Amino acid sequence: MTFIKYLKDRLLVLLGWGVLSSLLVFMVWLTPDLHGFWDNLSYLLILQLFLILLFFTIDYYRRKRWYRSFAQGEDSQLQHFIETASNNEEHLLQDYVNQQVREHHLMMEQLLDSQKDQKDYMDSWIHEIKVPLAAVDLILNSIEFDIPDEKFVLLQNEIQKIDEYVEQILYYSRSDEFVNDYLIQEYSLKKLIQPIIRSQANYFIQKNLQLTLADEDAKVLTDAKWIEFIFRQLLSNAIKYTPDQGRIDIRIEAKNGGVALILQDNGIGIPPEDLGRIFDKGFTGENGRKAQQHSTGLGLYLAKVLAGKLGVDLIAESTLNEGTTMTLFFPRLDYYHEER
Repeated sequence: MTFIKYLKDRLLVLLGWGVLSSLLVFMVWLTPDLHGFWDNLSYLLILQLFLILLFFTIDYYRRKRWYRSFAQGEDSQLQHFIETASNNEEHLLQDYVNQQVREHHLMMEQLLDSQKDQKDYMDSWIHEIKVPLAAVDLILNSIEFDIPDEKFVLLQNEIQKIDEYVEQILYYSRSDEFVNDYLIQEYSLKKLIQPIIRSQANYFIQKNLQLTLADEDAKVLTDAKWIEFIFRQLLSNAIKYTPDQGRIDIRIEAKNGGVALILQDNGIGIPPEDLGRIFDKGFTGENGRKAQQHSTGLGLYLAKVLAGKLGVDLIAESTLNEGTTMTLFFPRLDYYHEER
């Protein structure tokens, strides 16, 4: 708290002094024998004002430490106990604030414990659900020739979707502990994305999509597992929102300051009003609300968050009814290349 604000809080005291001083002047004016007292009275009033300001200044600097104990910043509110009270009024406020801090700490501990329990259950559920999913996939393959091809393909697609949703939950659960689960190495970008493309081969065939993968390649420093997940989300969206007979182009380009992995489709595009929000958590947009798409609003959100943690820029460009371009830009680490 500044000294000016301190004085504003004591404006009533100054106003009271002004009223009393006015009464004193009025009494002197009404008393004929004291008319020659005006000079002395003015000196007295000035001295009173000086002493009041002096007392306020001393009191302000005495309380300054107390005020500073509340000026910890927004990030540390209700994090620290107050222990600088020096009078009864300050002790009363200090006891109240410290009680709120204790209750806040207790609530935060309970919340963290609850979140940890939920996360442990989620991780356990994810690993448990993979076993029956793998079993269902094996059973489906064993009866491939016993059911019509159309039904086999439909079942295979649904199992793959379930597996992708489970992967989303797994990476969402791990995103808070990213620092404990990544390994930066040099990888061929093309070798990283080729297995992801092959895993989506059924969708390319069913929708008769044309895929173009440029010959260019580049090496980047990144974590393979997280980049594969990010690219899978981008490719899955491109397939989902590209109509039958459409085209998806993938290319790798060396640019100033790094390498760009570009995924371009000629699908339905993104409305301009949605483009700025597609990376928001839970945002599905106009396209995602359509019954045939079933968007969760988590794929692009996770891709953006994880890309940011890897130091990779994820940029979206789109024109409605013409297509969408997603770019993953891997910045060059100059110190690494200089050592090489």
